[in-house]
Amino acid sequence: MSSQVIAGTNSAKLRSQAVSRLTGRSEPDGVWPSASAALGVLHELASSPATAADALALLHELQVHQVELDLQAEELRRSRAELEEDLKRQTQLYDFAPASCFAVDSRTTVHALNLTGARLLGLERDSVPGRTLDSFLAPRGSDSLQTLLARVGGDHLGESCMLELKAGPGKARSVHASACADPAGSGFLVALVDMGGV
Repeated sequence: MSSQVIAGTNSAKLRSQAVSRLTGRSEPDGVWPSASAALGVLHELASSPATAADALALLHELQVHQVELDLQAEELRRSRAELEEDLKRQTQLYDFAPASCFAVDSRTTVHALNLTGARLLGLERDSVPGRTLDSFLAPRGSDSLQTLLARVGGDHLGESCMLELKAGPGKARSVHASACADPAGSGFLVALVDMGGV
């Protein structure tokens, strides 16, 4: 259950208890008194000399609670801004890393890649997911990539090898490939570093 739901449940229970204690009336379960109803209760209490002190105490509690809510809202805004800044920085680090990064499954189907990876392949980033990484490799490179991933799956933390990336008719580019298990899923993370033309 989320903290907001818990806070809302506690708030409703406290409000119902407060109304019951101050007025002698209880609210039906699940019914939230409206703001105007709460003000009506406060006015009714303030109008009677016997309960005026209770009304002032309730008003003070409401003011303190409002300040607490304002402070919580401010802290949430600050936390959100920090998280958004952290996310932006992590995205920049990933996208502009000097190595091409790919998240692939056991069949080398690409699920995600960074901008450096798209540039290495000479394609728009959005056109790569769903294609297999080995389809961009020279024929023997495909076998090497499968062997690399199989070794990673064999309880090794990380493995590497040299692969040949297709660079055009009759041409290939040598890339250094490193792979490890993807901690966020059942696939692999593959990094390719361009070693130049062959």
